[in-house]
Amino acid sequence: MKIQVLVVDDEWNMRNLLRIYLMKEGFEVKEASTGSEALSLMKRYAFDVILLDVMMPDMDGWQVCKNIREHSQIPILMLTARSETKDKVHGLGIGADDYLTKPFESEELIARIYSLIRRSTISKMSMPQEVKLHYPELSIHPDGRDVLIQDQSVEFTQKEFDLLLTLAQNSHRAFSREELVERLWGHDYHGESRVIDTHVKNIREKAHKAGLSYNPVQTVWGIGYKFYTAGDLT
Repeated sequence: MKIQVLVVDDEWNMRNLLRIYLMKEGFEVKEASTGSEALSLMKRYAFDVILLDVMMPDMDGWQVCKNIREHSQIPILMLTARSETKDKVHGLGIGADDYLTKPFESEELIARIYSLIRRSTISKMSMPQEVKLHYPELSIHPDGRDVLIQDQSVEFTQKEFDLLLTLAQNSHRAFSREELVERLWGHDYHGESRVIDTHVKNIREKAHKAGLSYNPVQTVWGIGYKFYTAGDLT
């Protein structure tokens, strides 16, 4: 079966260029010129990856990404003319999987797409038998990707959940930012490790808002982060 790609960009010239690149590689391509159109297409088709422009008139790419992450873990590659590190960190922090700055070579684009799909496939195939983690006021269900705080489900983005689960499953050790980036994004990720700080901040805020009486992610000065158990695992 052909790889299904959704291209989201308000500029026709860019969509046309991407379509040429992707169809030459043998991909099946659908296009959306607005964020609203993209969300509508996602309800009708099953895509393998989304190429998402940041600057669009009705909904910017960040808004679209956040909306998608509320119900789907499909790989998202953000495309933008903005090269500032803070923009990249923000995009990755809200759930994007990778970031590519315009202009770019077709070879790099295709390589990034294959990398995202490969990581997504490996993640699904290597998922172990579920071992639910239970802590005071907090439980994590890996298979269902559910986090319960005070017996109420709390929504986390894909990367926020993966980060929390990684720390919880290895509560005996502290991880550096670089180690966590490698685990969450893979060896071929070359972005900023500070994106981990954004995810940690989001996890802490959501946990506190949900009523968790302790901070589940502890800062280990000079190293990085570790999971705070707040009592024995039950």
